[in-house]
Amino acid sequence: MKEVTLSSKSQIVIPRDVRKALRLKAGDKLLIEVLGDRVVLLQKPKSFAAALLGRATGLYPADYMKKERESWD
Repeated sequence: MKEVTLSSKSQIVIPRDVRKALRLKAGDKLLIEVLGDRVVLLQKPKSFAAALLGRATGLYPADYMKKERESWD
């Protein structure tokens, strides 16, 4: 775990090895989410649709969606 210090201008410096691991460069956008007493820092995706593509794969049994769609008729 890395430690950073908040400057008097409310800025932090992300350590070099973290920037390298996340492939961050100057001008990249980051997202910050506060979850209770924790903070999550994420790189903002260029496309949210592309970032989420395939995330739900395998959540349902193979024939579930077919049966669900048939019930709509």
